[in-house]
Amino acid sequence: MSSRSASRGPRRTARVLGLASTGLGVAMLRDPKGVARFSGVDDSATALSVIPLVGARELLHAGPLLAGRPGWAWTRVAGDAIDLTAMGVALSSRGGERGRRLRTATAAVAGLAALDLLTAARSRRAGSRSAARELLPSSAPWKSAIDVSAAATVNRPPQEVYARWHDFSRLPEFMAHVREVRPAGIGRWHWVAEAPGRRTVQWDAEVVEESPGERIRWRSLPGADVENAGVVEFRPAPGEQGTEVRVRLAYAQPGGKAGKAVAKLFGEAPDQQVRDDLARFKQILETGQVVRSEGTPEGPLARRMAKQQPAAPRS
Repeated sequence: MSSRSASRGPRRTARVLGLASTGLGVAMLRDPKGVARFSGVDDSATALSVIPLVGARELLHAGPLLAGRPGWAWTRVAGDAIDLTAMGVALSSRGGERGRRLRTATAAVAGLAALDLLTAARSRRAGSRSAARELLPSSAPWKSAIDVSAAATVNRPPQEVYARWHDFSRLPEFMAHVREVRPAGIGRWHWVAEAPGRRTVQWDAEVVEESPGERIRWRSLPGADVENAGVVEFRPAPGEQGTEVRVRLAYAQPGGKAGKAVAKLFGEAPDQQVRDDLARFKQILETGQVVRSEGTPEGPLARRMAKQQPAAPRS
């Protein structure tokens, strides 16, 4: 499924919700008494003053939703929670014909609330998938695509930081899970890395964009054990404090979300890896070496930290 078709569904649903908000908002502003009678709400002065406010709120949602922005469904979810709470309180003291109308109106609002929540959740997932697809090759299994990013400030000029990263064969010096990176042709490199469970994965990758001193973008080639892609950017830090290094990585992790959860238990989650790699990269550029304790030479892994105990004086 393409990123365009994947995000089309939430946009269509957002427009439907926008039409619903427009209709409700106009009705509540034009005829609050009619809305009160139709929905079973009492026609007290308080109710008649609140209904136009709710209508104005609906019109506030309508514009962005009609424009196909499904993220605005979250504002409807918040409004639905308020409305359902108020209607639930009213139901406890309403009977007869008005009680029946109020129950019908409550059921309708609950149905819309479910659609609002679904649309809002789908907009978040679609945004995450679209971000990953911007980087990943078109053949990647999107259901398990994971997108992570991290940043660090290195107290060295951008050209020096760029040149150090661009020396791909030396990436294993700070990328703890990468065992080897060797040339595999013009603009191509063969990667060997350690996967969760102490397995080994390999792939060939090509550099698809280079802006000296500013940006490097790469992606794996067909046949990779783990399809992946990424970009690293180098920007002058504010106040001449060195270089901001920003890394974004997208890849199809074996096992999908379940694999990610298991990997995290062993200190091998992708976001942890990227942050730790950047920390080591910063140490190398600023001090010339990676500083580690003798007890944990490979860095902070959860399986080692779980065995640690509070320090205590010798008996």
